[in-house]
Amino acid sequence: MANQYNQKLKILFLLKDLLENSDEQHPLDAEELILYLKTRGIDCERKSVYRDISILKEYGYDILKTKTPKSGYYIGARDFELAEVRLLCDAVQAANFISKKKTRQLLTKIYSLASIYQADKIKKQVYVDSRLKTSNEKIYYTIDKLDTAIQSNRQVEIVYRKRKIADSNRAEYEEKRHTISPYALIWSNDHYYLIGNNRNYSNLMVTRVDRIKSVDILNDTPRISFADVSDYKISFDSADYVNKHFNMFAGESQTVELVCDNSIIENILDRFGDGISIRKHNDDKFKISVDIAVNDGLVSWIMQFGKSIEVKSPPELKKLLLDRVEDINSVYRI
Repeated sequence: MANQYNQKLKILFLLKDLLENSDEQHPLDAEELILYLKTRGIDCERKSVYRDISILKEYGYDILKTKTPKSGYYIGARDFELAEVRLLCDAVQAANFISKKKTRQLLTKIYSLASIYQADKIKKQVYVDSRLKTSNEKIYYTIDKLDTAIQSNRQVEIVYRKRKIADSNRAEYEEKRHTISPYALIWSNDHYYLIGNNRNYSNLMVTRVDRIKSVDILNDTPRISFADVSDYKISFDSADYVNKHFNMFAGESQTVELVCDNSIIENILDRFGDGISIRKHNDDKFKISVDIAVNDGLVSWIMQFGKSIEVKSPPELKKLLLDRVEDINSVYRI
């Protein structure tokens, strides 16, 4: 009876062996497949292996037969191409909001999308310990609760932690409670953010998710509509919000006109996209007009280009830049 049960598992173990241990450079012949099945307590003949491979192919798995570098079978096209697996690994590795422990766990799961040989090549190019990572191990649960609140249109009460310098000359945390209507979770600049409304104010609030200590969903309290506290009326456009808010600083969206040196055209297009309108200003410069939030994040972004960007409007942005320059000048004035 046990042997009959094992025979029903045979095709599943056969698929597992092919997915984990085969690729174009490492095909598995019938003897190797039979030996693998034997380690799982399943005895079989060549004909049954060939029959099961035919069934798997008919179901849709891309199982190919090759004679080089040796005769055997291997998985061809997978759900994720090797380049896609590498992109996922790089994204997890670069995400500061994922702890080192969770990073390793996620990478292990992603590696399973490739063969052990392909995964080994990727592992040699992925470095986790040298990256700055959050120590917040609860972030998965935080994200799950926030997503649940967003989907159910409920407010949340969060405990938010910020670091400060204490009398001991060491960084310590101060904690504050906020009641927030959550609208979106956004990954930007290698951090994860919650966009919502603090019920004490009438605008949007940007919160680092990795700094949230705890989340409680207020099941009896519907959230305030984003249409009441933002320019979005039908749906909250996360992509539009990220494009308009530099470094996730809040601020009112305005039409900003910039005159830029031709030498920074790639930087401008990288930031605003190929779809923006560009006009020639003179032989050395071009002019753009974009709707973006005027805030400290925008000021910092413009200042990195020095004389290569000139702000034409609005006047408020010019003043913010001049104030920033004066602040810096006051620090270094001799």
